[in-house]
Amino acid sequence: MKHINIKVTGKVQGVFFRASTKAVADQIGVKGFVKNQKDGTVYIEAEAEPTFLEMFVEWCHNGPDKAEVENVEITDGELKNYRNFDVVKKNLLW
Repeated sequence: MKHINIKVTGKVQGVFFRASTKAVADQIGVKGFVKNQKDGTVYIEAEAEPTFLEMFVEWCHNGPDKAEVENVEITDGELKNYRNFDVVKKNLLW
């Protein structure tokens, strides 16, 4: 099991990126969360076996149909043992 943090930049808000990310994560067994950031990016924390994370990251490079992904930044993180994959609707710090 591995944990990665993903930052996706480009036209990634208002194009169903979060909902599509959840659908893909649920389909391949990735756990974690996705949320929109104030700077217009999408932030994802994902946990799964490395093979499934590779598939997930590959999808993130394209995203849903209307998205225009410019960059995908990946950093390793500490395992948090998420039980599900959630869409975070609102950042309470805004």
